[in-house]
Amino acid sequence: MERKFFHFYKDLKEVLIDGQTIKHRVEELALQITEDYADCQPHLIGILKGANVFHSDLIRAIHLPVTVDFIAVSSYGNSSQTTGEVRILKDPDESLAGKDVLLVEDIVDTGLTLNYLVEILRKREPKSLRIITLLSKPSRRKVDIHVDYIGFEIPDKFVVGYGLDYGQQYRNLPFLAIVEI
Repeated sequence: MERKFFHFYKDLKEVLIDGQTIKHRVEELALQITEDYADCQPHLIGILKGANVFHSDLIRAIHLPVTVDFIAVSSYGNSSQTTGEVRILKDPDESLAGKDVLLVEDIVDTGLTLNYLVEILRKREPKSLRIITLLSKPSRRKVDIHVDYIGFEIPDKFVVGYGLDYGQQYRNLPFLAIVEI
């Protein structure tokens, strides 16, 4: 199935993680979250736009009552490199005070954006704050940020698909691929 997309997206280099492998890993993560949050109701905040697909699949796989919200930040624009400046474009709609918050990220690269968000969200006095990411690139980390749940560790390659983009393209791919930029 993945190969048919290569016809439309000529700059895809190779499939890094196929759709079935992603689905299986999301189910494993959801099972762990279900166990870890058995005594409370997690409030999952998806970081837009990249984590949207992961966030959606994850909340459907968790076997507990959950609440959801979103936050949108910008640090890349239409580039493949972070600008270093983080801007909040959309704040969560509800107060986080007293909630068991699980921040849902698509990829932790340098960690700068995530570190910035965690500092802001902690000031809002959640009961707990944990982080889940689909992808982690530990070789690119610039700040030491603790991530509670990691889907996959990947090499230092630019990846797209399953919600991740390059110039607002590729988000619809049901797999993760390396793209030549």
